[in-house]
Amino acid sequence: MSGLDKILEHINTEAKDAADVLLAGAKDQAQKLLENAKADAKAREAAIVKQSALDQAAAEKRIKSAAELKEKRMILEAKQKEIEDVLKAAQDHLVELPEDVYFETILKMIKKYAQPQDGTIKFSAKDLQRLPEGFEQKIAAALDGKASLKISDESANICGGFILVYGDIEENCSFDALISAAKENLQDKIGQILFS
Repeated sequence: MSGLDKILEHINTEAKDAADVLLAGAKDQAQKLLENAKADAKAREAAIVKQSALDQAAAEKRIKSAAELKEKRMILEAKQKEIEDVLKAAQDHLVELPEDVYFETILKMIKKYAQPQDGTIKFSAKDLQRLPEGFEQKIAAALDGKASLKISDESANICGGFILVYGDIEENCSFDALISAAKENLQDKIGQILFS
């Protein structure tokens, strides 16, 4: 082998060794990058899984809260319906009282709601037809001279009770109006009785 061949072979060997070192370094760096990428991917996967679990728990909590709210609203609506039914039944009961008891109740109401002045009292068409004989005198006796009420021939569009008229002022004492006026207080009392 000539000197030139030896030199070329030495250069080739050195180049090959340098290339092997570079290649090994590149492979080592690529391996480290791959390991870092895998670790980063695992960390991201863990973060995604954790966030997904948190999102799922939050969604379940919102769904449960919405369901509980809907349940409470449905229970409240059912209770309100029950109370309305009791109020309606009470009004129906008053209207359907036997005539003697009904008109005794009317007299007590007149005594309670009449103003100390002269006025007119209107009844429903049904009540006008079934007024007991001498009822105007019974009203006068119940008022004990503190007021005077004349029974109007004109009927009122009410289901039971009466309307007091003093000039241009009307006081609605129908069962519906009185129950409606006392509704909030009555609802509380009925609710305590029904749901306590």
